Amino acid sequence: MPDIRHRTHAMNDTPRPDAPRPESSAETASPVPEAKVSKPYVDPSLLVDEAAEMKDRLLRALADMENLRRRTEREVSDARQYGIASFARDILGVADNFRRALDAVGPEVRAGADAAVASFIEGVELTEKELLKALEKNGIRKIEPLGEKFDPNLHQAMYEVPDPSVPSGTVVQVVQPGYVIGERILRPAMVAVSKGGPKA
Repeated sequence: MPDIRHRTHAMNDTPRPDAPRPESSAETASPVPEAKVSKPYVDPSLLVDEAAEMKDRLLRALADMENLRRRTEREVSDARQYGIASFARDILGVADNFRRALDAVGPEVRAGADAAVASFIEGVELTEKELLKALEKNGIRKIEPLGEKFDPNLHQAMYEVPDPSVPSGTVVQVVQPGYVIGERILRPAMVAVSKGGPKA
């Protein structure tokens, strides 16, 4: 009679297909830490030099921007102040004609003029004053250098007048008044200059 206990023991030792597998020692072991990658060595002096170079570039860029801002402001200011120079030169001819018309009317004509002529002369004078006021409002000033020392930057000498009573080089007559716009000459004053007198 076969040994039933031996067969039962053998059956118990055979693992069933659906039974969980025991974990191996390799699977239960802790994971191997990854190797650390070392960073390349950088010389600190190189970093200092690079930082100094970047700072220098930044300062240069800021200086360039500041110069550009100032130049732009100056150009805008010049355009605002001197942009009407060409138009102003044309208007000066109108101012000259007003002055010639008034100079043509002598004191005797004014004294004997009737009410209509006197009103007309007064109207021309008021118009000339308003024109000059409008020019001054836009930075255009009239040059009346009578009695002043001749300045080649502002005056244009038309002829010389012998006059030993005044210092040589003095403006003794204004042929045509000059004008300046801002700090620039718009039209030099045409003048007559004295000669033969003591040196200024």
